[in-house]
Amino acid sequence: QVQPVESGGGLVQAGDSLSVSCAASGVTFSRYTVGWFRQAPGQEREFVAAIGWSVDKYYADSVKGRFTISTDNAKNTVYLQMNSLKPEDTAVYYCAVRLGGGTYYSESTYHYWGQGTQVTVSS
Repeated sequence: QVQPVESGGGLVQAGDSLSVSCAASGVTFSRYTVGWFRQAPGQEREFVAAIGWSVDKYYADSVKGRFTISTDNAKNTVYLQMNSLKPEDTAVYYCAVRLGGGTYYSESTYHYWGQGTQVTVSS
């Protein structure tokens, strides 16, 4: 059974940095695409970033230049480093694993989802 587990969320101030992590058993991250999505209150879940086969990286325009996705293959963990955080980054952040192909920013192509971790950025 594949179950991604997120950790590292919290409350920070605007301009601060925060890193969230995603770990999972039953799957080797380096062989698949791992994505981060977020959902703010009252809004639909949206794509944030993805990393494919530990090499290809993709970012939403809203976070490009501020967020960095990376993989530690030895720990089978994917990280999302978030810098220069803004209040509009406040959301529940979800990690998802995609076993096949498809559009990396489409949540329908991901097979396994974590429970999410709350990130709150105060102004």
